[in-house]
Amino acid sequence: MFKLNVLISALALAGASMTAAAGEWQALPSKAPEPSDNPSTPAKVELGRMLYHDPRLSSSGTVSCSSCHNVMNGGEDNRGGSVGVRGQVGGRSAPTVWNSAFNSVQFWDGRAPSLEAQAKGPVTNPIEMGMKSWDDVIARLKVIPGYTQAFTAAFGNVDSVTADNAAKAIAAYERTLITPNSAYDKYVNGDKNAMTEQQVRGMNTFAELGCSSCHSGPAFNGPQLPEGTGFFMKFPTYENGYLEAQYNLSKDMGRYDVTKNEADKHMYKVPTLRNIALTAPYFHNGKVKSLEDAVKVMAKLQLNKDVTPEQTADLVAFLNALNGEFPKQEMPRLPSYADKTFDYE
Repeated sequence: MFKLNVLISALALAGASMTAAAGEWQALPSKAPEPSDNPSTPAKVELGRMLYHDPRLSSSGTVSCSSCHNVMNGGEDNRGGSVGVRGQVGGRSAPTVWNSAFNSVQFWDGRAPSLEAQAKGPVTNPIEMGMKSWDDVIARLKVIPGYTQAFTAAFGNVDSVTADNAAKAIAAYERTLITPNSAYDKYVNGDKNAMTEQQVRGMNTFAELGCSSCHSGPAFNGPQLPEGTGFFMKFPTYENGYLEAQYNLSKDMGRYDVTKNEADKHMYKVPTLRNIALTAPYFHNGKVKSLEDAVKVMAKLQLNKDVTPEQTADLVAFLNALNGEFPKQEMPRLPSYADKTFDYE
């Protein structure tokens, strides 16, 4: 699989360069792809919205999916490491959930091949939500009458309160989290007044420097690949002692922690640049605090180039043009567990 990913990456790099050179830029679709075994329905999305925001899916009753992936803001938590149960801090910065449906794999290291698989992970992670097993989660959900009704409405039978269905519902909700119609999208769709002159300069600089070799496609996260394939790149690519001392970017082994393949050391899923201006701090460890610094670090470590202050300002302006329109989010009314509570840790 690694060799396949390397080949795909190499072909994608060449294709992305040709695309940028030809001036072919792609707007973000207004609807995300969905798997054939999990078609979206209003009832399923609403169930997913409830589960996504319910802290009772955690061992302490204090942490929900939305705790680390806040849809009222940039889709993450603006922290270098997210805070889970018992105040524990994770080792990586939470990626944004906005437009995550356009990733062909999930998590920084790509260990989850789908949104459904990703939804199951944090709930039983001892640092994040801390439940001992999904069986314990389902046992809680089954004694809450409103959840039984919501699962039945979403999946059509009385025995539908399962871990797989919970994950499907959360994924269905997350596929609604799309932010189209940014200034950039309007520009590439024909409105040449949608971006400022500086943003247009930044877009051209983005292509000329080679940024689009990795950050291509409508979500700026690489080529559109089949679900589960993954588009990975090494970070840092070029060694730099000064930046390493400052940001400690090489401490994390990246995808190697999943595969134990030497060639996967420091390999990461290429993240989306959509709404990147809203998701500081940057990179897998959240050590870089500003977008301006992130631009300079990327240019040096990935392209071995020093960008001028003017180029940096233009690139930051362009990246701000990728802030899209956020669909209105209404907090759900969670099903009640009347007159009782759970034995939280």
